Amino acid sequence: MKHIFLAIAALTAICMGASAQDNFLSPDGTYMYERRDTCDLFMDVYNPAKGSEQTFMGVSKPTVLFMFGGGFIQGTRDDKSYNSWFRMLTENGYRVISIDYRLGLKGATKVGVAQVNLLDKAIHMAVEDLFCATNFIIDNADQLGVDPSAIVISGSSAGAISVMQAEYEIANRTSWASVLPQGFNYAGVMSFSGAILSRKGKVKYQTAPCPTMMLHGTADKLVPYKQIAFFNLGFFGGGKLVKRFQKFGYDYNMYHFVDYGHEIAGSMYSTLDLQLDFLEKNVMQGNKRIIEAWISDPDVWKGSGPQSRKELYN
Repeated sequence: MKHIFLAIAALTAICMGASAQDNFLSPDGTYMYERRDTCDLFMDVYNPAKGSEQTFMGVSKPTVLFMFGGGFIQGTRDDKSYNSWFRMLTENGYRVISIDYRLGLKGATKVGVAQVNLLDKAIHMAVEDLFCATNFIIDNADQLGVDPSAIVISGSSAGAISVMQAEYEIANRTSWASVLPQGFNYAGVMSFSGAILSRKGKVKYQTAPCPTMMLHGTADKLVPYKQIAFFNLGFFGGGKLVKRFQKFGYDYNMYHFVDYGHEIAGSMYSTLDLQLDFLEKNVMQGNKRIIEAWISDPDVWKGSGPQSRKELYN
């Protein structure tokens, strides 16, 4: 295993907020992928930029399927704060698909152990929508220009919880994942402050999960860095999940952001180099490249969004 301590001063100047001056990137297509009783669900497709290199070492670059953040109470697939990140990915030859999903906690004023059934329902509603969007992409792969075997799911905060939970369902062959084609799995997962909800104690995988990249602030009070556990019920963040990946030798890159809070959920723009490294080497080249790094920079940009469940759900 590779242990690294990094100090990245560049994060101070390169952050989601600082990118607002960039020209807005419009989607190349918007598609309704599902009609629910309460709403219609859409996806925006951003194709690789013209002239961009769409292969790496002779391998076509995967599609990045993204789920926005917002605590399952708010957020949109086309939030402007993500736009510069989408642009950077497309300029690097990646196709990005950003999807709607139902907000299962909309109207909630408190989320804790006592509300676990509500949280469970919200997470699995989002997972259900992700799987539905995935099936739409697979069914329309030629039209969208997507290789179904090369889809990397990614998410911020609630979206990160959803993609981590989705891979957990696939690896454990649960009924939630049964809607996907037999034998299907994603090519990778990128989680920005994510977690997994388990009602069976410690997180276990029947089969190895796909290559997984996790970024999490060690002081995160909104999505716990470690865990919230009560008997067999547990909500496990990156700091705990990485120990399971270590124990069983799974393919992972884990970045612990020392003393950072939930702002790491919005670090997609400023951590692009880490993402490209993961996508090129772990996903595209298929190298089982295990990295664990602790990143510290006291001058890093601090986000202005909610930093705790109390701040978000009130």
